[in-house]
Amino acid sequence: MRLFQGDTRQRRTLGALFAVTFIITTLLTAFFQTQVVAGASYAERSEENRMRGIPIPAPRGTILDRHGDVVATSITSYSIAVLPGDSAVVHNTLNDLAPFLGLSAENVADLMVKRNRRQHDLLEVTDRATFSQAAAIEERRSAFTNLMVVERPQRYYPGGAAIGHISGYVTEITKGQLQQEQYANNGYRQGMLIGQAGIERQYELHLAGRDGARFVEVDAKGRVVDPRSTVGARAPIPGSPMRLTLDLKLQEYIHDIFPDTMEGAVVAMVPSTGEILAMYSHPSYDPNDFVGRIPTRLWGALNNDPRKPMFNRTITGQYPPASTFKTITAAMGLERGILKDVNSRMPISCTGGMAYAGRYSRCWYRAGHGNLNLAQAIENSCNVYFYQVGIRIGLAELARAGVRLGFASKTGIDLPAEVSGIFPRDLAWYKKQFRVDPVPSDVMSLAIGQGPNTQTPLRMAYVYSAIAGDGTSPSPHLVDGDSIAKGQPIDLGLERAGLEALWEGLRLVTEPEGTALQSSLARYKLYGKTGTAQNPQGADHGWFAGFAGRPGGHPDIAIAVIVEHGLHGDAAAPLGAKIVNYYLDRKYGQPFDPAPTLGERWRAGRSGTDGQWDTPNRRLIPFSPEELRRGRAAGNAPATRPRASDSPAARARAAD
Repeated sequence: MRLFQGDTRQRRTLGALFAVTFIITTLLTAFFQTQVVAGASYAERSEENRMRGIPIPAPRGTILDRHGDVVATSITSYSIAVLPGDSAVVHNTLNDLAPFLGLSAENVADLMVKRNRRQHDLLEVTDRATFSQAAAIEERRSAFTNLMVVERPQRYYPGGAAIGHISGYVTEITKGQLQQEQYANNGYRQGMLIGQAGIERQYELHLAGRDGARFVEVDAKGRVVDPRSTVGARAPIPGSPMRLTLDLKLQEYIHDIFPDTMEGAVVAMVPSTGEILAMYSHPSYDPNDFVGRIPTRLWGALNNDPRKPMFNRTITGQYPPASTFKTITAAMGLERGILKDVNSRMPISCTGGMAYAGRYSRCWYRAGHGNLNLAQAIENSCNVYFYQVGIRIGLAELARAGVRLGFASKTGIDLPAEVSGIFPRDLAWYKKQFRVDPVPSDVMSLAIGQGPNTQTPLRMAYVYSAIAGDGTSPSPHLVDGDSIAKGQPIDLGLERAGLEALWEGLRLVTEPEGTALQSSLARYKLYGKTGTAQNPQGADHGWFAGFAGRPGGHPDIAIAVIVEHGLHGDAAAPLGAKIVNYYLDRKYGQPFDPAPTLGERWRAGRSGTDGQWDTPNRRLIPFSPEELRRGRAAGNAPATRPRASDSPAARARAAD
């Protein structure tokens, strides 16, 4: 036992000294970290708390057509916003603004509902104020101290409703879209405008620029101190421009002449290039009405309209191709050697129908066409001839050939919402689709464009553009030099002789006694095929698919036209003829002829194809002897009377 204990004061002193030293060192380290290492960051965060960034939207990239005409651009408009504040103050401000911005009591009520949901945010009253409206408000700034007026770009579409389905439109991004990867990974935020359809949507990341910001000072509660005072700014970066293969003037012309009481679609292409010249769906909508926010009543009216103006028939409308598909069946027969050339005949003459595998199928012309060669069969649209071609190909092979040519697929055009065609992929497809095995006679319907075969107008224009060119074509595309379109290219597998055999039949369709005689043109050679698509829901649809160019030259334009409830192809053929004539007149510098088809010339008292119309002076200018000689040499001899009505058979053919 120790009688004396050691002195513990020294140990306690050392412990206290260590503790004090540790605390001071820790504090000094924290002070150094705060003041020196992270000082700039904390200063920046302090400034962020003191300032609020007001976004300055970036102008979207300008969209031009193939000739440099503006399809979509940005113009200056003004955003009028009310600063956060007491509900009564905000409501009074909105009432005071009503005369300047044309706000109704209902508009004010809707804005107050929006304000109550987000009380601490700016309440944007409009993003489409005009210069005069903004100026009138700025002149009364003393009465509107809680308003913020900001200049901003506004999307503008000079073509209006003519290009609605191609251009698409821009509106505010939705909450659901903000969660999508393409937007979440590229800095999109609530309130930004994005492309919601058409080219605007397909090329959103290309067209959208980078927003800038205007910084204003806020107090401790986040309220803007002075909306007119800018602490700093970051300039927006405009979006990238874009050039389309579209011909805007042609698109507008189609919009002007399409029958207003009808629904339908038109697609025009440059042969064998994939370039889209025009894509028009009727009725359409004006994308200018949608900029910023879509008015609820307008949106409801458009979506409830039985004519479906928001429905893009060019890429989402599915129609039986009807007799326009007979040209495709002929191409399949030529590729396989079943048809040798333009003079190939089938063993069974048309007497109004034929029997095969226990089924009797009629020709549309009950009296019968007799024994025809390939060109005559295309000209007369003889069902019996193409029944036999289909039978010789066989159902399984016809299905495989159709799939190879893309009739069961999308074309791959650079637009959203395209749908695939409906076409049997193989014999097993019938069992899956209809729960029964196919019968041999099913090939007869498929060969003439009926049965389980529905296609978009774009698909038919695409195929005919290959026929009009060298038998091949890359995917259709709207953006010049685009690499996004990844659809299946077309290769008909035909040499020049095979293509010319098809051309000869399509030429006869618009010649004297042809089904589309009245659609023939004075200056240009029109090739084509009409069709009557059966419609279980009402009157049949009218088709025309073909191409045109100068006599003796190569085709310059391919086209497909569908007129819903148009009954027959003779409703679509004159429309297609006028469209290609307009394009060719502009391409070759000819004066515009408002009535270029033979039927119009007859009705106007003009003498067939032996003259052209001088529109300003309203007189007929005869063609020169040299022009007439060239026309006859190219098989475009002048006609002076309506020969299509000379016989009952000719009149009946006009119904197909």
